Amino acid sequence: MAQVPWRVDRLEVYITEEELQKRVAELGAQISRDYEGKDLLLVAVLKGSVVFLADLMRQITIPHSIDFMATSSYGAATESSGIVRILKDLDIPIIGRNVLIVEDIVDTGHTLSYLRRLLLEREPASLRVVTLLDKRERREVDVPLDYVGFVVPNAFVVGYGLDYAELYRNLPYIAIPKEGFFDEE
Repeated sequence: MAQVPWRVDRLEVYITEEELQKRVAELGAQISRDYEGKDLLLVAVLKGSVVFLADLMRQITIPHSIDFMATSSYGAATESSGIVRILKDLDIPIIGRNVLIVEDIVDTGHTLSYLRRLLLEREPASLRVVTLLDKRERREVDVPLDYVGFVVPNAFVVGYGLDYAELYRNLPYIAIPKEGFFDEE
């Protein structure tokens, strides 16, 4: 695979670092209230949600544990293929637990719909979803979202865990590529 050029100069900041941190704190406070006194398990969907998870779990003030799943529906493309593959499954059983799926972005809804069906078969006490970004314009499958950070337009986004060809995850903000971003050099 050819190396993709680093082009932060061709990105437009859409959600600033400050806006992200403020909203994540609000989500953490709301989740803490909603799950007070309950056994909470955060299930992060890798790789995109790792930055969101790290910040969110520090804002949740009640005891909780974490586990990870990895899926693939994009590959190196900028649009989902619609075919979901599980690359890494949970390490711990979820039967009888209050599970909160932590997603970076909900786009077409296919991946989340698949994950919800899979996890519901494992008989959790409850199953809810928190997503940092909701790209509603692209939704093809109706999926319930219990906590939403931001609604974003139908544009490709990078930063704060979201990538293009495995790059840009480390940016502390969410950005939309400008014209020429995807051009080859």
